[in-house]
Amino acid sequence: MLDFPLIDRSVAEIAPDFRAISILVDAGDPTRGPIACDVLGEACDFVRAGGPQWGDAHLASWADVYSRFGAKPNRTPCSAQALKKRVEKDGRLPSINPLVDLYNAVSLRFAVPVGGENFDAYVGKPRLSIADGTEAFDTVANGEAIIEHPSVGEVIWRDDIGVTCRRWNWRQGTRTRLDFIGGRMWFILESLETMPEEALEEAANMLVNGLRQLAPGCEVYRQNLLAA
Repeated sequence: MLDFPLIDRSVAEIAPDFRAISILVDAGDPTRGPIACDVLGEACDFVRAGGPQWGDAHLASWADVYSRFGAKPNRTPCSAQALKKRVEKDGRLPSINPLVDLYNAVSLRFAVPVGGENFDAYVGKPRLSIADGTEAFDTVANGEAIIEHPSVGEVIWRDDIGVTCRRWNWRQGTRTRLDFIGGRMWFILESLETMPEEALEEAANMLVNGLRQLAPGCEVYRQNLLAA
């Protein structure tokens, strides 16, 4: 179960300093537990107070990486930047559910993109790769389910069927979206060199501790990843 995900060699040419922590959680059909505090609200407060000292530099690094594969970071920013902008505009994020609130809180507090996926919906292993433009991406537009395709050269997360997240960590697809606590849940925390390694580890610890509260008795498998 630890022999995943896969990172294509071509990704290292775009972001040689990319590193991530992959966390697979096997929750089965758990007894639901509560989060002990308002983690999302506290994270929003932390962002409004300035966030981590290195946070702006880390998000700027992601904007640079996006530009390298042809994306426009002002229009389609990385997920962590998008969350930060919403907090700066609205003051806080609305609660979705305890699970999503948890990993959004980790993303905000550490200025790091965090993805949460339903691993049981995957066909084959997750893979970070470069799109050829033919891959299918399940999404919703104007309330209707549609299939999109990534741009040629775009960095994508995918499985054997198609794209699970476009523009690295900008938008997740509907097919593998994580809507509930249970079964096998996969999380990926993605960083660049401007985020201290110890901060990435601390972010992963916050996520794992929260997941153990939400799903008591779950099994957690953790793996550190490098682009090269």
